[in-house]
Amino acid sequence: MTARWVVDEVADERDLNIVWQPISLLFKNNPPEDSPYYEAVVKTHHMLRVMESVRAEEGDGPIFNLYWELASRIHNDGDRDFDIVEVLEQLGIDTKHAAAFDDEMWDKEIRTRMDAGLDLVGEDVGTPIIAWDRSDGERLGIFGPVITRVPEGDNALKLWDGMMAMGDIDGFWELKKTRTERPEFGNRPDLMPVE
Repeated sequence: MTARWVVDEVADERDLNIVWQPISLLFKNNPPEDSPYYEAVVKTHHMLRVMESVRAEEGDGPIFNLYWELASRIHNDGDRDFDIVEVLEQLGIDTKHAAAFDDEMWDKEIRTRMDAGLDLVGEDVGTPIIAWDRSDGERLGIFGPVITRVPEGDNALKLWDGMMAMGDIDGFWELKKTRTERPEFGNRPDLMPVE
């Protein structure tokens, strides 16, 4: 939901250049193998391997559409059993990257990129993490915002601008309230033209 908010409502209005980075919930949460959560985070971790294989050869350009399509299949379509080759074919990405799905070689890159984000926010967080340069030039990362629906128009920009303003305040750390509703994913998002 946070990605939808930033991409659909904020990026163009605030001239953002977004670089998508991995966070492995398998690495972050280290669930036991008998956990009902384990299988899901293993699968998404393997998807991150494919993303890093694509990034290594093709740069950041195709990462957004790959992330968007994977997330849409999981969250909008309720499909967790799709074939990664089919996704790559659909997006016009070389299907050889599907071999990375089971290749542990990519775990080091995932860990390095993930740790760079966690170094900005600390270990006591989850996803999403957003990082930016404060008005004084210092790099800042935050966990969140966690939202259950995408604010639109002026409300979307108010949320963004408020987050930017809070990030500029030394000593500001946290806002929180108990979530009482599940995310409303809405319609499937559009892919972006790849340059």
